[in-house]
Amino acid sequence: MNGTRIFADFKVVVRSYLRNPVALFFSLIFPIILIALFGTIFSGGGGGAVSLAVENLDHNSPASVAYLSALNNTTLVQVTMVDYPVSSFSAQLGDNGYSVGLIIPAGFQADLANRTPVNLTLFTNPESPAAAGQAEGAVTGIANYFNLRAVCTGGSCAPVIQVPAPLNIGSQVYTYIDYLIPGLIGFSILTSPMFSMVDIASSYRKDGIFRELSLTPLTKAEWLLSRISWYVLLTFVTAGIMIGAGAGLFGARVEITLGLIPFLIVGPFLFVSLGMLAGTVAKTPESAALIGNIITFPMMFLSGTFFAVSMFPAGLQVVAHVLPLYYVIDGMDQVMLFSNTTRALGDVGVVAILAVIVFALAVRFFQWRDVQ
Repeated sequence: MNGTRIFADFKVVVRSYLRNPVALFFSLIFPIILIALFGTIFSGGGGGAVSLAVENLDHNSPASVAYLSALNNTTLVQVTMVDYPVSSFSAQLGDNGYSVGLIIPAGFQADLANRTPVNLTLFTNPESPAAAGQAEGAVTGIANYFNLRAVCTGGSCAPVIQVPAPLNIGSQVYTYIDYLIPGLIGFSILTSPMFSMVDIASSYRKDGIFRELSLTPLTKAEWLLSRISWYVLLTFVTAGIMIGAGAGLFGARVEITLGLIPFLIVGPFLFVSLGMLAGTVAKTPESAALIGNIITFPMMFLSGTFFAVSMFPAGLQVVAHVLPLYYVIDGMDQVMLFSNTTRALGDVGVVAILAVIVFALAVRFFQWRDVQ
């Protein structure tokens, strides 16, 4: 590896990119449009029962078990019992991918019998408004059913089980736009290098540019590293624009920490290499575009970019966990929203290992003189 040659080629990449108005638009202006568009009109969606994480502090009393059984029978939610500390219940829901959670307080059965008001604590994710509405409707509906069954005393029939306004998963200050920003940064990390590198790999081969580069001292690995360096730099700029636009337009609150940096480096490293590998396999620019779309589009929509993965059917959740972009977005969620360094380290480790493997494969199969 020769740093001088890498830097020389890097300058060529920068100059060509800055002279391309279309590339500049999609790198610098399009992120702002995405933030404005989704921050204004986006609403999540899902189908079937929503997985509801429940902490039963009433020690599985008959009344609480009956309430949860009735809740589960609505088919709107699927009750999953968890054992998280109450003090960190909200954060634990976010760490484990739940869109909704519920705490049944201690003394639930006694309060119900004595007609003493008792509050159920519901947690929802602003990123999944459909799941939130579905869960809130089920929890409130069954609460009303139990209230109607209770015997009125002293002429009073005031509701016993009450469901106050839901609390946010992760943190009480976060809103939908806060959850959206990491997803859109991941979207940019994927699409910009993937589409560009797939096109470059096929068009450079067709136009004989790779043959000309083979006559220079520049090696394949050095050429690829110069592209990776550029997209890493571009990713930092794009992430800054998205965070700034989210904060400026919608008052987004995301934590900017050093833990974000590894994802802004290994993400482009992986997808530049993957784009190059995909373009190397393709024989024509048309087939290269097809291969790029086949790889990219499933990751766009199944990795948590626009929709919370926890809202997917079980089969699609398995698929999502196979896609590398999932670990990029999940890792950024952990460092920007949940301060979960342990899980973020696992995510960045997965992406880094994949990046090294794909880079090695791209260098191995990429041939300067493979001209059609």
